Amino acid sequence: MKDLKMRRLLVSILAAMLLLGIFVTDGGTVRADGKDKGNTFTVGFDAEFPPYGYKDTDGSYVGFDLDLAEEVCRRRGWTLVKQPIDWDSKDMELNSGTIDCIWNGFTIQGREDSYTWTTPYVDNSQVVVVRTDSDIQKPEDLAGKTVIVQTDSSALAAFTGEDAEQANKDLAASFAELQQVADYNSAFMNLEAGAADAVCLDIGVAKHELTNRGDAFRMLDDIISTEQYGVGFKLGNEELRDQVQETLNEMAADGTFAKIAETWELSDSVCLGKETDLKKEEDVTEDKEGSSETPATGALEEKKPFGERFVDITKQLGKGMLATLAIFFLTLIFSMPLGLLLTAIRMSRFKVLQWIAKIYISILRGTPLMLQLLVVFFGPHFIFGIETSSNYRFFAVIIGFSLNYAAYFAEIFRAGIEGVPLGQREAAEVLGYSRTQTYWKIIFPQMVKRVIPPVTNEIITLVKDTSLAFALAYTEMFTLAKQVTAAESSILPLFIAGLFYYVFNFIVALVMAQVEKKMQYYDRYRKISRHELNAKNR
Repeated sequence: MKDLKMRRLLVSILAAMLLLGIFVTDGGTVRADGKDKGNTFTVGFDAEFPPYGYKDTDGSYVGFDLDLAEEVCRRRGWTLVKQPIDWDSKDMELNSGTIDCIWNGFTIQGREDSYTWTTPYVDNSQVVVVRTDSDIQKPEDLAGKTVIVQTDSSALAAFTGEDAEQANKDLAASFAELQQVADYNSAFMNLEAGAADAVCLDIGVAKHELTNRGDAFRMLDDIISTEQYGVGFKLGNEELRDQVQETLNEMAADGTFAKIAETWELSDSVCLGKETDLKKEEDVTEDKEGSSETPATGALEEKKPFGERFVDITKQLGKGMLATLAIFFLTLIFSMPLGLLLTAIRMSRFKVLQWIAKIYISILRGTPLMLQLLVVFFGPHFIFGIETSSNYRFFAVIIGFSLNYAAYFAEIFRAGIEGVPLGQREAAEVLGYSRTQTYWKIIFPQMVKRVIPPVTNEIITLVKDTSLAFALAYTEMFTLAKQVTAAESSILPLFIAGLFYYVFNFIVALVMAQVEKKMQYYDRYRKISRHELNAKNR
């Protein structure tokens, strides 16, 4: 009866977690009109790259490029899907078909032959930002200094690329160190903390950061390099490129493109339809003067009280918390039974099965979880030619985590089973227990009691490992916290995320301690002792 109740409870938990998973499956994508049907247009972008694409204080993905994409979709009758991506995985995202284009301040120079491009729409420049109190006044003053750039960025290419000017290469050689970071928020955190002397970045991003961060930083007058932005499509996808290009040209001709650029304070940088825009400059200026709307980038807002900011940020992180919980619970639900099955195979009498389990466990424990997630998500396309979709992200995360943790649990369970004294099996055999009864009534309960401490450690590790879902651009809480940090220009969201992880792990440890305490009764009631055996023989 108890077993039946337990099974019903497990089924209920599984159903609840699956519903939770379905609820947060779209954690990494936001549809502009909330529809799942129709002709979708999926834009891949870095959600920590303001003002071109980022998460605002209301929790929505906004930016100059996203506004352009939304207007294109409105005119073409498409459904826009805003898909945040890990910038390092952008090529795999595009080639696997999970996104239709990369539209996020994407530099053409140096990548001309790798993508199918629209015509340039922004003339961008690389500039240097330093602290206000810095004695650096010009690029030559960077000699012997630590300079930060974003990984795979135009700034990095300006200093180290094959097409970089010799003057910039010589300048980079004079640096004490050229550091690379994943995002610009990290760059400014390093700069503010004194861990770096300067940041080289896009001028549009620099202006946005200087506006949001107050007077703590300033921009040098000299420009390091210039390049152009375009929309990058999969190589050969000219049909979709032409449709987008045609619509962008229409927007440039009727002044919509210029208005969007002015809203984001990028009028000086845009180059698409520039002549048309200049002709309409007076009209646009008059519209702006007569409007009471505030530009999307806005001026530096008066900071709210700490308590109010804490509550607002926590609300923004709410959906990310649900996504983290879904990954956590579903991974446990699937990985523990799979780990038990692996243990049985690993301890099988058949050598072939033993070796299969050993190889599986060796591979899953010997390679990074992030790599395994990438293989699960991109493998179907690159290995078997199967097209994947954005909705597959969540399932790939759960599959990857479950397969990985099953390998660890399998070895923990095996150690627990082998730790049960052989006499327990012999005593059960004398008492007439079958092999199945011996396992489930004698060995399994004692194994569970023995493995609770190492299992607890793995569960706590799982809570923190959920942040690795960012590798598949799945927006769980830590990824969301980084996006909010970029929008807020504050480290507070990361501290709130850290507090969540600590509280969650504290609860996990508390619950597992109570479970371990409850399992102590097996010492008194479940072990087949010599006295019980003697009593049975009488």
